[in-house]
Amino acid sequence: MKGLLSRIISNRSPSPSAAETPRPVFVVSGLPRSGTSMMMKMLEAGGLEVISDGIRTADDDNPKGYYEFERVKDLDKGDTAWVADARGKVVKVISALLQHLPPEYRYKVIFMDRKMEEVLASQRKMLQRRGEQSDVDDETMGRLLAKHVQHVKAWLREQPNFECLEVSYNGVLEEPLPYVREVIRFLGEDLDEARMLEVVEPALYRNRAT
Repeated sequence: MKGLLSRIISNRSPSPSAAETPRPVFVVSGLPRSGTSMMMKMLEAGGLEVISDGIRTADDDNPKGYYEFERVKDLDKGDTAWVADARGKVVKVISALLQHLPPEYRYKVIFMDRKMEEVLASQRKMLQRRGEQSDVDDETMGRLLAKHVQHVKAWLREQPNFECLEVSYNGVLEEPLPYVREVIRFLGEDLDEARMLEVVEPALYRNRAT
């Protein structure tokens, strides 16, 4: 009997409390031109492994690089196989694609906020450099983007496998230390605070709202 009991006990699967909880996927999100690339660079400097393929290289609009991963753009087409390997790493996902991340994983999202007039000005200048222009005026576009952000944040709050920290791009540039500390606390990772602070360059704060 003792031998049978010991065999049963030794063959039991570990209890959920004893098993190691898989690390979440860390995500930096927000509107285009909202400071997502800066946050990615900060997290990389702090010690997180970033998921980026370098296909989109640095340019005048983003001299420090975009930190993008092309396969993210196909999330809405069902390309999600790569997400399993993203646990414990950080990837940039624009706000419009967050809902296409597979539900079987946990996510910690840093959502970058920036003054809407600055987002619009930055997007407009980027289009001008490319010789393109938008058919939608800034007032209309601002309303549409604000409504989109409101919808995405409401959706995030309803997802049991998502945690979200909203971070002000403007605030980081003006007083980075409290934001860096809050990001480290939120992620629960042992990141290098000093290295993260070194990334913040107010000189790159262009398209500032007046």
